[in-house]
Amino acid sequence: MFATKVFGDISIFHAFSKSCPEFFATSGMNSESTLSKGEFEELLNRLPPNEYTYRALYLYDCFKLVSGVQECSKEVMQLQGEFYYSFNFEEFFYPKIEEPDGTRYVTSPIVTKLYAMLGFIYIRLHSLLDYTTKLVFEIEKIKTNFDSYPRLASKNTMYSHKKNTSLDNVSNTIFESCAFINEIEAIRNHVIHNGLLDDLPKAYKVIVQGECVEKFILLPDRNESGWFESYKNRNLFYSREYKINEKLPAIISEFQNRLVNTLELLLERQAAGIETGS
Repeated sequence: MFATKVFGDISIFHAFSKSCPEFFATSGMNSESTLSKGEFEELLNRLPPNEYTYRALYLYDCFKLVSGVQECSKEVMQLQGEFYYSFNFEEFFYPKIEEPDGTRYVTSPIVTKLYAMLGFIYIRLHSLLDYTTKLVFEIEKIKTNFDSYPRLASKNTMYSHKKNTSLDNVSNTIFESCAFINEIEAIRNHVIHNGLLDDLPKAYKVIVQGECVEKFILLPDRNESGWFESYKNRNLFYSREYKINEKLPAIISEFQNRLVNTLELLLERQAAGIETGS
């Protein structure tokens, strides 16, 4: 879509890309390029003004927006796998000891790692909210003037700017204002700005006849809108025994479905000629 919109015809882009310098696609974006910012700028200034040069530079910047969504999605899936591997196969406490029957909590380096991965999953889910907002915003506000190398329209855009897209609050997308998305924002914001999800991160084990029959990690209570239940300085209440290890796959699956719905709807609306938000 980007190539067709920027070049008018994708065949023109394919023909141009065969002869354009490699640094168009890598410098300032990829570790394969060793150019400094100054060297990159100097090389561009040496090139004669050419609209196709500026179209190509802008297009590769747009491709980076797509790459951000793709790679971040892969990170979330990898983190989920690592979380459940540690949760299911690594001993919470080492060396293993005989434990009396009952429910008890464990805190250890493995539990610390589990909380770190869990927090980062929510951070990266929120990153996808930001990245997708940039992608949608750029497609709907795509540049058309190539007298010079243009800045991305989405350069300073974040998820809070979703109201400036045509998909704002559309149901079953990541732009819907709902408890599901609010929960992701609440957990991400708490982990980044306010502290841990438990003042002493812990995992629970249920022991029956000397054997562990269940393990779980609790997440704090949220209200019907998805935000933490709070009272003055306190917002980590655990009255509902919400076991995140049982819920996480469904959370990630719903997020992925909403992300796919968002991108498919974007393509449909672009095909129908809807290019601006309300």
